[in-house]
Amino acid sequence: MGERELAVNKNSPQLEPRETFSKWGFILASVGAAMGMANIWMFPWRLGSCGGAAFLIPYLLFLFGFSIFGLMGEYSLGRLTRHGTVGALESLLEAKGKKRLGTVAAIYTAVAVTGVLTFYAIVQSWLLHYLYLAVSGKMFTPEITQYFDSYAGTAATIPWHALSIITIVVVVMFGIQKGIERFCKIMMPIFYVTMFIIVIRSLTLPGAIEGVKFLFIPKWEHLLDPVTWITALGMSYFTLSLGSGNVAYGSYLKPHEDIPDASRKTATFDILASMMAALAIIPAVFAFGLDPGAGAPLLFITLPQVFLNMPGGRIFAILFFLIVFFAALSSAIHMIEGPVEGMIHKLNIKRSKATFLVASIAFVVGISLDTSMARFGTFADLFSILLLPLSAVLIAVLFYWVHGADKSLEEINKGAAKPLGTWFIPLMKYIFVPVSFVILIAGFYIGF
Repeated sequence: MGERELAVNKNSPQLEPRETFSKWGFILASVGAAMGMANIWMFPWRLGSCGGAAFLIPYLLFLFGFSIFGLMGEYSLGRLTRHGTVGALESLLEAKGKKRLGTVAAIYTAVAVTGVLTFYAIVQSWLLHYLYLAVSGKMFTPEITQYFDSYAGTAATIPWHALSIITIVVVVMFGIQKGIERFCKIMMPIFYVTMFIIVIRSLTLPGAIEGVKFLFIPKWEHLLDPVTWITALGMSYFTLSLGSGNVAYGSYLKPHEDIPDASRKTATFDILASMMAALAIIPAVFAFGLDPGAGAPLLFITLPQVFLNMPGGRIFAILFFLIVFFAALSSAIHMIEGPVEGMIHKLNIKRSKATFLVASIAFVVGISLDTSMARFGTFADLFSILLLPLSAVLIAVLFYWVHGADKSLEEINKGAAKPLGTWFIPLMKYIFVPVSFVILIAGFYIGF
């Protein structure tokens, strides 16, 4: 059987009522998707532990000179097929006479993203609970530093987990324009304004200058360490949410939206959020003599100590956990949209039902993780370090090798004010795809 032409079925019942993002609605939704826990706690930690300002050199190089092209590809694949990852991969392989293989690949990607959503919603529930502690005043006792260990991994987290899932469902059920876009248009400006206020307060604390030095005085010897470069490359993939819901978001783009420009703006606002988070957290941690390399516990163990001892700490604690919750929620919305769009495509059901089904699966599976931090850690590592990155590799292979990098470039350049050149073809086929696989293997062994 000869190669079939990749085409969208114009009579598909999913295409008639299909919504589209506005230009800035799409950019803000994309920034919200990228701006999650990676920006709030991982980026400041990586920046400080991998050479401070020296780390920014490989990170910015990889973000704008490499990973951003993967983002463009995932958006373009969605716009080309008018489907999320599930329908898009089926379309690519059906055009090659491999529809059954396409279905298998599509199901795998949906499971991988749903798995990440499952544990991410639990982290989001912790943030929601800590927001409640800040508002109620229960955070501001000396015992708060031991609270997280007695709370996480117990049945007490389940009601907050359920509430976390409900917040995701409510936004996504309203659809693209009235749900996701409206939420991001309101919350993203609030995030940046609030974070700016917290940055100013953090920088004016006595001793905060040591945190600034920690972040911005380059430790050039780190550039000779291969781990710094691997970490920077892995971080650039992770922060742009490659392999997650980008294909689904791209499927809601207008036919001639400028994808290269939108991707550049997304990356720019994303790095801005990361730097603001670093300036908000690390100087305050140094001001109170705490551990800046605490990683995930930084949010739930270390920072409450900061707020406990900071003048006006209750106000800043409420603001901080509010905007971090919004950041986590925007990422979770991005994650669930892919599987939801896939169910709409495969089962021809309404958005509300698809959202309820995906959210219910994530919640039910997540209950076993609520009550055991050991299970939570194993599950989170499996999906975030191995299965989701493999999904990103699979998408790249199918788009640039199976569909063809020349056709992919044509789709990316459609509507672009500054089209990409033919150098893009060998870059994506012979560098991006192999390096993505290397990052997958490195992530597995190093533990990104």
